[in-house]
Amino acid sequence: HLLLFLLFVGPFNCFASYSRATELFYSLNEGLPAGVLIGSLARDLRLPVATGQRAAATQPPLSFTLASRGLGGQYVQLDNRSGELHTSATEIDREALCVESSEATVFGGAAAVSSSSSPSSESCLLLLDVLVLPQEYFRLVKVKIAIRDVNDNAPHFPVPHIRLSVPENAPVNTRLAIEHPALDPDVGTNSVQTYRLRDNYGVFTLDVEENESGERTPYLIVMGALDRETREEYVTVIVAEDGGTPPLMGSATLTIGISDINDNCPQFSDSQLNVTLYGNSSLGTHVATVHAVDMDLGSNAQITYSYSQKVPQPSRDLFHLNESTGTIMLSSKVDGDTPRLHRLIILGNGPGCIPAVITVLVTIIKVMMRPPEVVPRFIANEAEGVVYLKELEPINTPIAFFTIKDPDEKYKVNCYLDGDGPFRLSPYKPYNNEYLLETTKPLDYETQQLYEISVVAWNSEGFQVNKIIKVQVLDDNDNSPVFSQQLIELSIEENNVPNAFLTKLHATDADSGERGQVSYFLGPDAPSYFSLDKTTGVLTVSTQLDREEKEKYRYTVKAVDSGFPPRESIATVTITVLDKNDNSPRFINKDFSFFVPENFPGFGEIGVISVTDADAGQNGWVALSVLNGSDIFVIDTGKGVLRAKVSLDREQQSSYILWIEAVDGGDPALSSTAKITILLLDINDNPPLVLFPQSNMSYLLVLPSTLPGSPITEVYAVDKDTGMNAVIAYSIIGRRGPRPESFRIDPKTGNITLEESLMQNDYGLYRLLVKVSDHGYPEPLHSTVMVNLFVNDTVSNESYIESLLRKEPDISIEEKQPQISIEPAHKKMESASCMPTLVALSIISLGSIALVTGMGIYICLRKGKKHHRADENMEVQIPLNGRINLHMLEKKPMEISNI
Repeated sequence: HLLLFLLFVGPFNCFASYSRATELFYSLNEGLPAGVLIGSLARDLRLPVATGQRAAATQPPLSFTLASRGLGGQYVQLDNRSGELHTSATEIDREALCVESSEATVFGGAAAVSSSSSPSSESCLLLLDVLVLPQEYFRLVKVKIAIRDVNDNAPHFPVPHIRLSVPENAPVNTRLAIEHPALDPDVGTNSVQTYRLRDNYGVFTLDVEENESGERTPYLIVMGALDRETREEYVTVIVAEDGGTPPLMGSATLTIGISDINDNCPQFSDSQLNVTLYGNSSLGTHVATVHAVDMDLGSNAQITYSYSQKVPQPSRDLFHLNESTGTIMLSSKVDGDTPRLHRLIILGNGPGCIPAVITVLVTIIKVMMRPPEVVPRFIANEAEGVVYLKELEPINTPIAFFTIKDPDEKYKVNCYLDGDGPFRLSPYKPYNNEYLLETTKPLDYETQQLYEISVVAWNSEGFQVNKIIKVQVLDDNDNSPVFSQQLIELSIEENNVPNAFLTKLHATDADSGERGQVSYFLGPDAPSYFSLDKTTGVLTVSTQLDREEKEKYRYTVKAVDSGFPPRESIATVTITVLDKNDNSPRFINKDFSFFVPENFPGFGEIGVISVTDADAGQNGWVALSVLNGSDIFVIDTGKGVLRAKVSLDREQQSSYILWIEAVDGGDPALSSTAKITILLLDINDNPPLVLFPQSNMSYLLVLPSTLPGSPITEVYAVDKDTGMNAVIAYSIIGRRGPRPESFRIDPKTGNITLEESLMQNDYGLYRLLVKVSDHGYPEPLHSTVMVNLFVNDTVSNESYIESLLRKEPDISIEEKQPQISIEPAHKKMESASCMPTLVALSIISLGSIALVTGMGIYICLRKGKKHHRADENMEVQIPLNGRINLHMLEKKPMEISNI
């Protein structure tokens, strides 16, 4: 039975496992970063999670998988093992995804997570299908993630400028909807909540109405009386504000126009107008014009004029009224039967208004005679009463004939010319009543273009007639262009940009029309890289100018008019190129070398550093300084003289390398550097230093069996100088002993050898005074050392020997001159090869004779050294007179083969 039960229940149990479906709800804010936990499916579904190795071995691991990687799947990260949902790297924007529907698919995000049974009505949902495996836990989980709105959008109006029209007769509390309300993609309290006006002018306010769908519409409410004639427009700013924390705002310009209504009627400024009219006035004579004003606009302000019913028909026939303009004209001839007084009552009619009224009283003055007649006959060109004359016409140019007569032929008529100008009206004889109008001097268009004169005729009864004539002067090309400046002085900094603006030339021409139009041209002496605009007169330079190449430019420009023939004038342009600090200081040489004898006195002039700067003024000022070795050397920044603060010793340092910096005075300053090499020439200021023997008290045992020619010892000395000043020669200048001539010294090496075999009588102490001398110039220096040799088989009594050494030796100085084997040919050759060099160097170094002499000697000595080496057997011996003084020896010139 148990087996049957299990077989029966098993399939249903498997079916139930596959049929389980679950829904989970989560919510989070939009716009959150990636990696925020949305929820744990395993925990919320209460699924067992294996913990520990034993549980993991007995319980299969859970697996969570998205059923599809649709639009929503790319915005969440699902951990396949733990079932935890996190936001992905794609940020959620609720407004971009849930514009139309309240239940749209959106992107994943992260926020504080909360579970709820169902989403709200404003939810924006992310829908996910998650499969849970293995088979014993299999289920399909419907995950709904509600995206909560945050206040990340400010209200904005669809148009930046809103216009609203309000009639001026709108009553208080009139409500007008604003057709362009603000938009806010956020929802709920984060959407638009209130509206306000920044300036309500005391007559407006705003109200907000919300419809069934939750949309808020602002309404403009009129709070006071409006009058378009007082103010026709109000401009303010409407501000929309949402309910977020903090609130966000948007604004737009609101223009409230006050529309006109017909609330004003025409009005005349006067109630009566008095006019006088002569009885002989011609038809069409202007009598008067009436004008009424209506403060309204458009059709509400249209005014028509008409006669009142009280105006009799004869007056209507005599005077014509233009109903649009209000002009009254004489429309019939005045005769003897015409009434002398006319009362014209005129109405100003406006739409829907009571007409305005004005009375025009016309008084007609009776004329008993006709005025004189003036009949012109023009000689010059005339059109519509205007006479045209060219300027520069000659004097007495005729203009017109005038015939003056009385139509009744009863009265005498005279005439004269009235008005200013170079004109004359004179009788033209022999004819009566004929007058000629002519010029009295040339006309000048540039002085006056139009003259208005009158020919006045009057009779003996006092009646007169004016005939007005206008004379228009025609222009001729009689003026050349004139520059505002004949000398145009300009300046521009060098290194200008191409096509740089220099100036705008301006020339005027008093002529008119084309004759006064000026064109500009460069003169033939202008460089090609200057350009002058023909029409505008703008002067430019097309290339960069370099002051160092050319500092001043001078050329001519022309102004030419368009007359025929054309006239022109010339001006001069001078351009000064201003300096810029664009050149670094330049040394004459990049490397300077100076030869200075050592022991040169402190602050003596070593040499002059020459430097230039192509710039001008302060930009060309150059200051020199020593970058290294400033504790020893100093430079005169003005003259460029290099000096040493202390005396220089070649034996301490034979050369110096300095870096000199030259800095100009520009801003910013430019600089350059040069290398200075100072070579110290050696002076024979160090005598040879004997290193061996180390003491005059030391001695050496010489065995009697020593063979002749055997080396006994040596004298070794060094000299700190160089060249010939350091070439050392050894000589024995004093001897004492049983047979002192038994020993000799090599003058080059200082080796002391035995010359002859030693006999029994030669035993004893030998004292040799050795002179160590250099080959210095002009005077060699030397040192002496005592070489003590004890000839014996053994040294049995050292005390006795030391007592002998302590005694002052009585040594006779050898008087014979040193014998140096020098071939005359060598001597002559060396003298001949050395003298031209010395003479040439002396001529070149006029200011530094001592320096150049030292250099020449140094060169000569180095040349002679080759010949000196050829003489292998040279021996130097200097005889001394009297008893020797170890500290003071008589200094005599040495005759050496290479000097």
